[in-house]
This record gives sequence, C-alpha cells and structure tokens, in this order.
Amino acid sequence: MGIGLTHYLILSGILFAIGLFAVITRRNAIMVLMGLELILNSANINFIAFSRFGGINLDGQVAAIFVIVLAVTEAAIALAIILNIYQNYKHIRIDEINKLKE
Repeated sequence: MGIGLTHYLILSGILFAIGLFAVITRRNAIMVLMGLELILNSANINFIAFSRFGGINLDGQVAAIFVIVLAVTEAAIALAIILNIYQNYKHIRIDEINKLKE
C-alpha cells in the first residue's frame, strides 16, 4: 500500500482544522499567526499533491512557491504590527485591543 492522494488530503484537512481552531480560539496574536501559517501550509500540501497525482505539470509547485512567498510577507508585516501593538499596549492579546490609533 503506497501513499496516495487521499493520504495527502487527510493530512491537509487535519492541518487546516488545527490552524482554523488556533485562529478562532486563541487570544494571543502570535498564536493566531501560527494558525494562519498552518492553514497556508495545508493549502501548499494540496497544491503539491494535486500537481503530483493530477499530471506532470508544474502548476502546483509554482502555486506553492507563490503561497510560501505570500506567507513570508504576511509574517513580516504581521510581526511589525504585533511589535507596534506591544509597544503601545504592553501586551499582544488581540481581543483587548479596541483602538489602534489614539
């Protein structure tokens, strides 16, 4: 029994569910970012799996590289925002921040 498309889709679904749970339930901004990264990684697994099992084209790999670049820029911008929030409020609990501009 080899590893097939179903195995990749199950792994991707589990990663997506964990990431979605982290985004919805966490109050810490860093944990929300980690959840978003898990969601993006589950999309990458889907792109690569469908590219491998769907044919010999490189569309999935190109899309995965694009998602990786998107994740890097999202992390850099979000971390800059989190540092600014911490500098102003001395915490990073996102549910207690109601005014970013004073």
